[in-house]
Amino acid sequence: MSALKPLIFWFRRDLRLHDHPGLAAAVATGRPIVPLFILDESFETLGAAPKWRLGAGLAAFAARLARAGAPLILRRGPARAVLEALIAETGAEAVFWSRLYDAPARARDTEIKSALKSAGIAAQSFPGFLLHEPLVIETKTGGPYKVYTPYWRAVRDRDPGAEAPEIHELRPASLDIQSDNLEDWRLGAAMNRGAAVLAKHARPGEAAALDRLAAFLVGPVEAYAERRDFPAEPATSRLSEHLTLGEISPRRIWHAGRARMIAGAPGAETFLKELVWREFAWHLFFHFPAMDRESWRPEWASFEWQGESPVAEAWRRGQTGEPFVDAALRELFATGFIHNRARMVAASYLTKHLRTDWRIGLAWFAECLIDWDPASNAMGWQWVAGSGPDAAPYFRIFNPDGQAEKFDPKGTYRRKFMYEATPVPSLAQDFLDAAPRAWGLAPGGARPRPLVGLAAGREAALAAYQAWRAGS
Repeated sequence: MSALKPLIFWFRRDLRLHDHPGLAAAVATGRPIVPLFILDESFETLGAAPKWRLGAGLAAFAARLARAGAPLILRRGPARAVLEALIAETGAEAVFWSRLYDAPARARDTEIKSALKSAGIAAQSFPGFLLHEPLVIETKTGGPYKVYTPYWRAVRDRDPGAEAPEIHELRPASLDIQSDNLEDWRLGAAMNRGAAVLAKHARPGEAAALDRLAAFLVGPVEAYAERRDFPAEPATSRLSEHLTLGEISPRRIWHAGRARMIAGAPGAETFLKELVWREFAWHLFFHFPAMDRESWRPEWASFEWQGESPVAEAWRRGQTGEPFVDAALRELFATGFIHNRARMVAASYLTKHLRTDWRIGLAWFAECLIDWDPASNAMGWQWVAGSGPDAAPYFRIFNPDGQAEKFDPKGTYRRKFMYEATPVPSLAQDFLDAAPRAWGLAPGGARPRPLVGLAAGREAALAAYQAWRAGS
């Protein structure tokens, strides 16, 4: 490679400058860097809230890169065509990127790497958004892990390596490179009037991610193991929206969390286990790439789930008549986030009490979550439904009332989203402001009637399960 020819760094889900192995390697070459983000088909197909959050994250990252001395170049189109065009424009002789682990991205990247190398362009990929790449962790017999606990044992004492040096300055290419305007992409368009509401609750960018980690580790981590399941309390890290776009390094989280564990913070190990659940989800998704579309346990392909229906739509709108479930779905639509305990209760209600296909719930979460992650979303839904890896048995049915009594004993979480109350709480008003006018929602009025009695719904779910087992 010529000494001064630029190097294109292709950013994807790695929008940060700390602990970035690929970018650190690019800077170490001494070459001018052309930072590039491509809005290709993998991002075009995102749901409304994840796409809005991508736009917010890109805006924050572009400002961060500008302070480091190099503008972020935005281009739209098929990745290979965009890269080849930019190489021709800049004379770049190298393209670096961080690896992704879903099957379509791996296939695309393999094709691009081969094409670039055939054209004499250096193409190099680096570890991506995981502590341990999926092929690195394997059982004693050489295959993938299928159960979380053995996976945790395999990685809990495994050093993910030191962090890459933080990048403070980038050498820009001395070229006039045209970039798309981020606003012209209209990444928040599908949110409609919900975009302004979502902006009140998201905290995009690397700086926000690092601040959140620091704040969590000096406070809530102490009681994390005991309080993380209480959705009304600020007991969790809220780092998931940053991890999904790589605004924070999982290795930074691991080392910082482990330091607190060694220092005696009671909840730190539980926190690290939750981080490893994300790793485990990606380990599975790498080895079983149809996990977001097909039952992981093959026998569940014959289970007769209910399809789209009025009750599924009522669930989406937070109109089930079960206050804990409705609060969860309203939180989702207003803020782009659901507390993990509430996620499980809402998912169990859909798949068990309403016997509705888990893929319907998965698709709604993919539309509405700002922390949407394809692997975690798929594993979580299949875990609750009973069809997935490391799954809860189908007959483990969360009772929304019982869960509320245990984890929201004073009703604080439920009241936050109850727009039927007077006066309307601020979060409930946010839900009303975000909801489509076609839903016909308004403050006050009667609460929705339950779609199904909890006891009757449980019995019907168990009967359907028993009939399926008897016929299989």
